[in-house]
Amino acid sequence: MITKKTILLVDDEPVNLQFLRSALENDYDLKFARNGEIALQAARDFKIDLILLDIQMPDKDGYQVCKELKNDPGTENIPVIFVTALGDEVNEVKGFDLGAVDYLHKPISPHVTRKRIETHLSLVRARDLEQSQKAAIYMLGAAGHFNDSDTGVHIWRMAEYSSILAEAAGLTADRVQEINLAAAMHDTGKIGVPENILKAPRQLTPVERNIIETHTVIGSAILKKGNTDLFDLAAIIARSHHERWDGDGYPDGLKGEEIPEAARIVAIADVFDALTMTRPYKKAWSVERAVAYLKEHAGTHFDSRLVDCFVIAIPQIIESKERWGVKENKVELDTEPKSQFRKLAEGSRSIGGYL
Repeated sequence: MITKKTILLVDDEPVNLQFLRSALENDYDLKFARNGEIALQAARDFKIDLILLDIQMPDKDGYQVCKELKNDPGTENIPVIFVTALGDEVNEVKGFDLGAVDYLHKPISPHVTRKRIETHLSLVRARDLEQSQKAAIYMLGAAGHFNDSDTGVHIWRMAEYSSILAEAAGLTADRVQEINLAAAMHDTGKIGVPENILKAPRQLTPVERNIIETHTVIGSAILKKGNTDLFDLAAIIARSHHERWDGDGYPDGLKGEEIPEAARIVAIADVFDALTMTRPYKKAWSVERAVAYLKEHAGTHFDSRLVDCFVIAIPQIIESKERWGVKENKVELDTEPKSQFRKLAEGSRSIGGYL
């Protein structure tokens, strides 16, 4: 059984409420309010999906009601459509500035009203789906690092480094955002690697290296099941972020531009962050030393053009690093390592003695 969406109808004229009832009652669960105070209380008391709000009401008009709704965290995300006889541009601009999503002008058309409602509820569904996808990203990112030995926020920090590099490389704003989200899941496959290998405070043995290298294939297989463009990108990054420009990487030995660009971007961000982090087997490198490493290995490990872009973006990278450092220090002071994931869904990563 499909649950009907709930719409709050607000108007001080009973005849207008009755007209809206007849137009909408077959498709929606309706709540009614004849003044602003009752409307605000109803919005707090019920799970309201959308509000049709009259502007010209006594005591508290629609503009005041809309402003209070948008200032309340519990109701700020409810779409508000003004229903009004006012037709001038100034009034409409005022309503949009207050957070309304649309206007219906009296006398209203039942057909147009239903179509406007359908449109804005579909936008809400799209927003909710996006939020659910982001929640899944954070959980998968944290899951892949749950058994690591460090207590940092590596995956979120390096994801931001990746987006900074992607922007510097000239990618579109949409692609930059996709890489920012997908990069956080680059090590999801570590959920399939034994904890004693992930936490090894030393260089790994050849056998252990072979085991940990499987995290690329494992992660890709997991993320492909997401069946969306974003998770497809995440699967590509998970599989290929340890490939090398000279073809000496893993798991597929891809070379040069055979390596997907997003994976080449994440590879640089990942290594830079690993180098500038403290690990059980090493101290953190300075930014200057890490950048020198990237330059030294441009054209062998890394895409030279992207290394150049990374160097140009260093001021932004440093600002990001300092900002995340403050967050990381706060996490270490406030929480135990395991509880970090429950509190902040912030991941960490141990590179097991190699890059």
